[in-house]
Amino acid sequence: MGKQAADDLDLALRALADGNRRAILRAIRTSPRPVGAIAEELGLSQQTTSHHLGVLRRAGLAVDAREGTRHLFAVDTDGLAAVRSYLDDFWPQRLADLKAAVETREARTSITHPPQEELKPRQTQEARRHG
Repeated sequence: MGKQAADDLDLALRALADGNRRAILRAIRTSPRPVGAIAEELGLSQQTTSHHLGVLRRAGLAVDAREGTRHLFAVDTDGLAAVRSYLDDFWPQRLADLKAAVETREARTSITHPPQEELKPRQTQEARRHG
C-alpha cells in the first residue's frame, strides 16, 4: 500500500471511530439527505451534524451535492470500498487459522471421545457377557 493510500485509510478509519459519524453513515446509506433531516433523526444539533459530515467528506466516506438551496449528503461507496478492501485482507488468514483450530480440536476430541457408533458394539458385547 502506497503512502497516499495509507494516509487515506487512516483518515477513513479515524472518521469511523466516532459513533455519531457511523450513525450518520447509516442515516444516509439508502438515499441522499439534507443536514437538517439527519440532525433531527439522530437528535444532534445541525452544527454538530455539519461538523461530522465534514469529517466524513474529508475522509472520502460521504459526498454532498446541491439541490437548489439544500446540500444533500450521501455515502461515498468508493471510500467505503477502500476500507472494506483493507479489512478483507485479514480474513483469508483468520479463516485458515480458524479452520486449523477446529480441525485440531476435532482430532483431539475423536481420540478422547470416540464416536457413539464405535461404542455401541463394545457395550452390547459387554452386556451379553454380564447379562
